[in-house]
Amino acid sequence: MNDETAQRDAICGIAARMYERGLVSATDGNISVRLDAERFLCTPSGSCLGALLPGALVVVDPEGRLLEGTGRVTSEFPLHAACYREREDIAAVIHAHPPRAIGFTLAGIGLDALVLPELVFSGGGVPTAPYATPGTPEGGAVIGPCIRHCDSLMLDRHGSVTVGGTLMEAFYRLEKLEHAAESLFTAHMLGTPRTLTAEEVERILAARAAYGVTGKLYRPGC
Repeated sequence: MNDETAQRDAICGIAARMYERGLVSATDGNISVRLDAERFLCTPSGSCLGALLPGALVVVDPEGRLLEGTGRVTSEFPLHAACYREREDIAAVIHAHPPRAIGFTLAGIGLDALVLPELVFSGGGVPTAPYATPGTPEGGAVIGPCIRHCDSLMLDRHGSVTVGGTLMEAFYRLEKLEHAAESLFTAHMLGTPRTLTAEEVERILAARAAYGVTGKLYRPGC
């Protein structure tokens, strides 16, 4: 099995898990992986991630031009391209529509506060990029500056973008993002969430370093 065949299978497997978990619905969401400097494998436009087949994936160049496949390139590829352009360490990008996390942006509530120890440990807070019209190059323009400092972010009133050195890493970050939003939603229903103190955050970061956790660490104000 060559690397591209394995990547096609991996994308379809992750896509199915996203659909089953309600992180996308209908034809929402898209996934890509970097094959090399000039080729990216991604889900095609209008596809349901819950019923995706490896042969349906398309290969595009850094500008989103179709190189291989018969489907249309997703209109959200500018989001992916911006991530790959900004950071050479990114090998996979997932754009999803996690409902609870999106709900926070609809209400104008950020997810960047350092509240949950496990989220701080894995990558800090989750910033929200400014609103951009979905399916347009605006998306790539607004997330470019943000993705330099984080591995997970929200698009205002739209969805999420998570990245990783592997596809599984990007997926785990998506899971953590929505799980954090679920916990914070409960906290808001019960009262006012308590943020971690500066001392508590520093202890978490010391443990993070001791365990060799990699990836960007986002702290509010970055």
